[in-house]
Amino acid sequence: MPHSRQPVGQLFIVSAPSGVGKSTIIGKVLPSFPRLRFSVSSTTRAPRPGEIDGKDYHFLSVEEFREGIDSGRFLEWARVHSHFYGTDRHIVDKWLKAGSDVLLDIDVQGTRMVRCAHPSAHTIFILPPSMEVLEERLRSRGTESRDQLAVRIAAAGREIPEAAWYDYVIINEDLQEAVEDLGAVLRACTCSRTARAGALKIFLSSLLDPAL
Repeated sequence: MPHSRQPVGQLFIVSAPSGVGKSTIIGKVLPSFPRLRFSVSSTTRAPRPGEIDGKDYHFLSVEEFREGIDSGRFLEWARVHSHFYGTDRHIVDKWLKAGSDVLLDIDVQGTRMVRCAHPSAHTIFILPPSMEVLEERLRSRGTESRDQLAVRIAAAGREIPEAAWYDYVIINEDLQEAVEDLGAVLRACTCSRTARAGALKIFLSSLLDPAL
């Protein structure tokens, strides 16, 4: 029987403007994919009510984050809405090398940085049905001031056009449909010829040489 190396996991990146429902969609999809590891981002913003350090984010001080930048700790990092956000390089690389698939929840700027290091990463952008719906969702959260809402809405106007270069686009008009769409993308990518290359090679080799 021919030997094959441990297959390297696949990297998935999901982006969306604030208020689209990205975190909710990801949270509902993850239980259906036990091999998929979710990378918890680091941030310097304060925890929102109900958020748990290490589960929702790794909450760092600005000094800790800057030290991480200097030491090369982050695979990607960005300053968004006056706060720093970043992805731990060592954790992601460890999971991928172990054969686990990894999902990143990051913004457009971070996605560009990650694709420099991982050009085969699958990129997914989640859109709102309209800007009007997005604004209403942001207001209904009740977590931002009027000025903060204006900043997020303006940022969404800059981020949404970037969806044009993502591999997949999902519209969150109906939550359940959006969850199913993301699951379908993940499932299709894990069944691609590239993802199954190792198993396919072994199978074809056994056909060419029945003694194997």
